[in-house]
Amino acid sequence: MSLYDLLKLIHILSAAVLFGTGAGIAFFMVVAHRSGRVETIAATARIVVLADFVFTAPAVIIQPLSGFALVMVRGYSPFESWLLAAYGLYALIGACWLPVVAIQLSIRRLADAAASRGEPLPPDYHRLFRLWFILGWPAFAGVLGLYWLMVARPSF
Repeated sequence: MSLYDLLKLIHILSAAVLFGTGAGIAFFMVVAHRSGRVETIAATARIVVLADFVFTAPAVIIQPLSGFALVMVRGYSPFESWLLAAYGLYALIGACWLPVVAIQLSIRRLADAAASRGEPLPPDYHRLFRLWFILGWPAFAGVLGLYWLMVARPSF
């Protein structure tokens, strides 16, 4: 296997982890939220936070490193229009994901506290969940856009 093929495999796998974990986290959090069961929401939030740190965070780091290495090995200019668009989308995704991580930590804390006291979820939980949900859409669309850019490499 050539260096290029190895880097490409790493890049594709980390992109799949980033997309798959994000979609899975979103699915499980939404299903738990819709259940209305505080214990279910608390347990799911604990798993979601763990999954983000175990899977998403490493993929977030590997993606730009492997992408930059691919650009260098392949001999692309790092200023090609499709790469500039990819950098912009990655920044947008990061601008959504970083607050989402903080929100998930707060959601976990609020749900754990409510579950341990046998109380309903507080209004802050519902406000944070709505914000978490809203921020997920541009991040999700951005990841789809990145996939398109990696495949099509359009000239703008």
